[in-house]
Amino acid sequence: MSLNKAQYEAVAHKDGPCLVLAGPGSGKTLTIVKRIEYMIEKCKVRPEDILVITFTKYAAKEMKSRFLYQQKKTSTPVTFGTFHGIYYGILKWAYGFKAENLLSEEEKYQLLKQIVGQQDLEIGDVKDFIQEICGEIGRVKNNQAAIETYEATVCEVSVFRDIFVEYEMRRKKARKIDFDDMLVLCHQLFVSRPDILKKWQERFPYIMVDEFQDINQVQYNVIKMLARPQNNLFVVGDDDQSIYAFRGAKPEIMMQFKQDFPDAKEILLNINYRSSKNIVNNALRVIGHNKTRFPKEIQAQNEPGANVHVQEVKDRMEENQYILSEIDQLLQNGVEAEQIAVLYRTNDDVRSLAETLMEYNIPFQMRDRFMNIYEHFIGENIRTYLHMVQGSRKRQEFLDVMNRPKRYLSRESMEKPEIAFEDLRRFYCDKDWMLDRIDQWELDLRVMKPMTPYAAINYLRKRVGYDSFLQEYAAFRHMNAEKLFEIINEIQEHAKPYATFEEWTAHIEEYTKALRIKERAREENREGIRLLTMHGAKGLEFKAVFVIEANEGITPYKKAELKEEIEEERRLFYVAMTRAKRSLKITYVKNKNGKDMVPSRFVNELLAV
Repeated sequence: MSLNKAQYEAVAHKDGPCLVLAGPGSGKTLTIVKRIEYMIEKCKVRPEDILVITFTKYAAKEMKSRFLYQQKKTSTPVTFGTFHGIYYGILKWAYGFKAENLLSEEEKYQLLKQIVGQQDLEIGDVKDFIQEICGEIGRVKNNQAAIETYEATVCEVSVFRDIFVEYEMRRKKARKIDFDDMLVLCHQLFVSRPDILKKWQERFPYIMVDEFQDINQVQYNVIKMLARPQNNLFVVGDDDQSIYAFRGAKPEIMMQFKQDFPDAKEILLNINYRSSKNIVNNALRVIGHNKTRFPKEIQAQNEPGANVHVQEVKDRMEENQYILSEIDQLLQNGVEAEQIAVLYRTNDDVRSLAETLMEYNIPFQMRDRFMNIYEHFIGENIRTYLHMVQGSRKRQEFLDVMNRPKRYLSRESMEKPEIAFEDLRRFYCDKDWMLDRIDQWELDLRVMKPMTPYAAINYLRKRVGYDSFLQEYAAFRHMNAEKLFEIINEIQEHAKPYATFEEWTAHIEEYTKALRIKERAREENREGIRLLTMHGAKGLEFKAVFVIEANEGITPYKKAELKEEIEEERRLFYVAMTRAKRSLKITYVKNKNGKDMVPSRFVNELLAV
């Protein structure tokens, strides 16, 4: 492939800092590979003097493979690696770290599980909570934030600080470092040992960074130090595709690059070779509403193609049927299933569609694992209640829901493997107010018995008081109750078609079984429609793309309130749009789980004349 004018200008840049703005489908990987080749062959730079950094092992391996293919070689002295891999290599050299010094993800999980278990916390899903804690710890380290002033969002600030301090103490005592420490410790090493820094500066006089928009503060601080004094730092990225704020990435760092390196050359790769002209122009119309960005004029190399289509649907069920019919049409027209993608904001948004695809035996593949909603503690609680409605009296089931909602029942009142309400009455015979609660519980189960699953769940929520329990649970956890209500709304909505508890239970078991088979096959399965989060789709491209549930509160996500958060959500929507090569269809629902919905502001921006 020949280079265009902007690509050639980037390839031929040798000394000094350079910022390359590379929009979607602009051939940035080709540009980086060609520049390495140019540096070695034309500029006579030693291959071992070149360091190429990207963010994932897969991306580093791909970049190296492309370069070797171009060179028709099987090995090269050029160093390709990730930030973590390169920085850990420096730490190994300086401190003699070995494999046993690395804290594995499983070890980290178990350590935090012990620490969290010592806190006075009521947690519904322990695994989910610990994952959130891990993310919060990463943000503290990647932003080099002071724990004393850090405002946690996952739980009470004081509780998170206690967990963080205890975690750090135990980690250090065990002489372990975690994934995020590789970055922090490398920065500390270079600050405290200028002699070591000088050695590594001399080792890599030419540095190239791919996906620069994904860099976080500590990574940037280290790379600036490493590039001195020559500042032969060549960075490639697209501020419009900066979508990893939760990992510490922010587009402001790209803006800051020109301040830190005032003599930096700026080059825009302004031709999109991937998408049709209509897709490119519509995507630019949306992203143009962001204020914090480099202004860009992007041209599409391809023909105008079909218009971007926005489809209004009544609810999720109608949306699922619309997607199914459109996919069927694409397949009949000869589009390969693997060239069709359905994109969504979070994994929660695709459960309904995945359930429908399974029912129709349409093969699909997913990169991410998504939660089985019936295995969430809310799903388990509902199933437990309905088992009890059908006559189950197992002790464990009583224990699971006895205080959901609060009835002030104790474990001591439930000693036998099978529990009888009469036994509970005998235990609390001297407390009239407790007897009233026990009588009401038994009466509620009798009242629900002849109901459909949908009606029984509604009764459980409104009359028994399960919704009130969820409100109290959310308040105690300092979390938004809306997420919990979305889950129970979805469970109730999916119970509608079933007339009996037996039918509903059979559906859940069938769905769970199919999901487990799908999960086992996830790594090997490379066939079928692609279901991807907007984050997971970055870097990929497809002939046909569907963006589902483009509603306010979903995309942009309901937690996004600040200007910078809304702008990141808009960048995420832009990433989703620019995955499409030929066909882009966007849907939004008018009603979700009984709640009226409005289209996303991004849809309105797209449709505005």
